[in-house]
Amino acid sequence: MSEDTPVSVTMQKDGDVAVIIVNNPPVNALSWHVRQGLEDNFKAALADEGVKAIVLRCDGGTFIAGADISEFGKAPRGPDFNAVLNMIEAAAKPVVAAIHGTALGGGLETALVCHYRVAVPSAKLGVPEVKLGLLPGAGGTQRLPRVVGVEAAATMTSLGDPLPAAKAKELGLVDALAGEDSLAADAIAFARAKIADGPRPTRDREVFGDVAVIEQLKTKNAKRWRGFEAPYANLACVEAATRLPFDEGLAFEREQFTKLMFGSQSAAQRHIFFAERQAAKIDGLPKDIKLRDVKKVGIIGAGTMGGGIMMNFLQKGFACTIVETQQEALDRGLGVVRKNYDASAAKGRFKPEQVDQMMGLITPSLELEALADCDLIIEAVYENMDVKKEIFGKLDQVAKPGAILASNTSYLDVNEIAASTSRPGDVLGMHFFSPANVMKLLEVVRGDKTADDVLATAMSIGKKIGKVAVVAGVCHGFIGNRMLAPRQIEAQKLLLEGATPAQVDKVHTDFGMPMGPFQMSDLAGVDIGWHRDPNRIESIRDALCAEGRWGQKKQAGFYDYDDKRNPTESARVAEIIDEFRKRAGIEKREISESEIVERTLYPMVNEGALILAEGKAQRASDIDVVWIYGYGWPVYRGGPMFWAGLEGTDKIAAALEQHGFEVAPLLKEKAAAKAGF
Repeated sequence: MSEDTPVSVTMQKDGDVAVIIVNNPPVNALSWHVRQGLEDNFKAALADEGVKAIVLRCDGGTFIAGADISEFGKAPRGPDFNAVLNMIEAAAKPVVAAIHGTALGGGLETALVCHYRVAVPSAKLGVPEVKLGLLPGAGGTQRLPRVVGVEAAATMTSLGDPLPAAKAKELGLVDALAGEDSLAADAIAFARAKIADGPRPTRDREVFGDVAVIEQLKTKNAKRWRGFEAPYANLACVEAATRLPFDEGLAFEREQFTKLMFGSQSAAQRHIFFAERQAAKIDGLPKDIKLRDVKKVGIIGAGTMGGGIMMNFLQKGFACTIVETQQEALDRGLGVVRKNYDASAAKGRFKPEQVDQMMGLITPSLELEALADCDLIIEAVYENMDVKKEIFGKLDQVAKPGAILASNTSYLDVNEIAASTSRPGDVLGMHFFSPANVMKLLEVVRGDKTADDVLATAMSIGKKIGKVAVVAGVCHGFIGNRMLAPRQIEAQKLLLEGATPAQVDKVHTDFGMPMGPFQMSDLAGVDIGWHRDPNRIESIRDALCAEGRWGQKKQAGFYDYDDKRNPTESARVAEIIDEFRKRAGIEKREISESEIVERTLYPMVNEGALILAEGKAQRASDIDVVWIYGYGWPVYRGGPMFWAGLEGTDKIAAALEQHGFEVAPLLKEKAAAKAGF
């Protein structure tokens, strides 16, 4: 080992048991120097005649939590991970892994080459690589079926969810449970007891279980896995373990791993992994900024959004005051919250007493004055600037000094709202996505005068209630809805030129979106934002609304719906489109799928480039996070800005010019350099 190699693995001896200890904070990742340390210390322990058994454990809060993904794509350093694992597995002395915290990915693969595994009850074990578009590439798919059987191995690798230690013991993944505070001593005692039994190499064990479970998993998860490569590659490797000798199975796993590792899907999923963490950082703010204390939350509006927003806070133990103008609306809103919680309790997500406890945190009121003691007040009434300004003017008189005043607006100017108060520094946007108790995205809109500590507190609160929070600047629609607008405009134009709603929607769902523009419109309500005058028909949408075709809620929108909300193409909608086409003097023509992509998805990238150049998003990856968590952009495509790099910014810019769009200067710049964002 050279002098510049960090010492992250050491060895101690307890009589005839060598204890090899990994200490690579914060999560004991398998960095190159850890691999080097494992190789050196195992060689030393195996060469020492006084050592009869070996325990591998970790200092700090966790066992090895996985690979060091910051090394992905870089020139390799240190010994090959597989070579180190094979050496441990081939050890002539029994090796025991002592697991606490989490043993994930490469960490579990390290534990699998140990001959025995001891864990504390609070430990979790798993192979989450599928969530990064990968598979366990160091023998995990070949060793797991030999330890836990085909069914558990296939489920663990394809879904990526960790197992609690008790379940792992039940499956044979863990041989014994240790005391929470006596893992080191218990593991040494266990290792000493296994000296007589000797090593138990995992590769020599037989695969067991029914291979039919693999096809069952594919059928059960077909919708969830649509478009993804990694779950199927994981299952192919587990299936290979049932029919190939171990070394051939390893070779097959390596081939599949390499394909995924250098493919676009894993690159996209790893991009989002880092992008989500980056989004939490606010440029220009000190890390140690003092946050405002938020213990009590006020919500204005008990409708779908207000109730949904409140549920996030109740679930994290925040006391909430909710205000409505009418008792009937207040009762209805609280009834919906209760119904949602009861439904969750029926599914086992909450205990009935937890539901009662959460409902007990609510103070309902018909008076804004009831919000006087709240630390954070979120306005969640409908999108009308005059109404919002009136509310914030009143809040200015009611709210205590230092209270954060937030609007759940999805489009409106937060600066104008803030100007209706004498404390614009305390005002910002907190744009929750519907349904607010389910959707993970929270756009935190920073006004021109929003105080730094107010912004930092809102971002911190977002994280506390389980949201992925992204900072946005003030502009119409902020990040997500602003980028949605050009897509919807072009989708409408395509109808006049010859495309059908079903054709446009299919291109988007084939791309990986959960729904297309017209399916989304029908679900949200075609009438949202409609002027409500049935005699003023200026667009296809006006015509639909005038006939009561307001979407799924009316069983008619851009599609016809049956009682179970299953859509069919509508002859009446086709007639309406044809009437508008003739009135506009447009000749119907064939529209290709590629044109639909170029005219609906490319303009979103163009708008994203404008947002970046204007500083309305801190970074391109923040835009990707917004679209992944707020609109269902397929994670395996990494968000619109990442996807632009895969698609080719030069290709996008050229197609936009061809279709008559004004190309954003930043996109032109990226196109000239053939670079991504």
